[in-house]
Amino acid sequence: MNSVRIDKWLWAARFFKTRALASKACDLGRIQWNGQNAKPARDVRIGDKLRIVNGGGEFQIEVLLLNDVRGPASVAQTLYSESEASREQRAKVAAERRAMREFEQLPAGRPSKRDRRRIIQFREGI
Repeated sequence: MNSVRIDKWLWAARFFKTRALASKACDLGRIQWNGQNAKPARDVRIGDKLRIVNGGGEFQIEVLLLNDVRGPASVAQTLYSESEASREQRAKVAAERRAMREFEQLPAGRPSKRDRRRIIQFREGI
């Protein structure tokens, strides 16, 4: 196997829960392949550099192995190597998120009937 579709590889490497989500991320420009936006059908090869933005943060990785079958997480982690700078950046962002929770003001109790109506109006855009 010389190459694999990038959406299949991202799914097999467990960056996305489904192939459809991996494909959508490619379409939205959240996946970069060697500095270029990647389309879902782009072939990924060993040694390619990928930049992946998903709910877990921003990953900068190098492809080490190819696989188009989703397996256990321990196998998926052997498919790539993440740069040290990427790891540090994700840890820093996570620490900032945790610190911001301390300053978050939570409501004292349940919203009143009037408050609920305002929330519904806001969500529906009325």
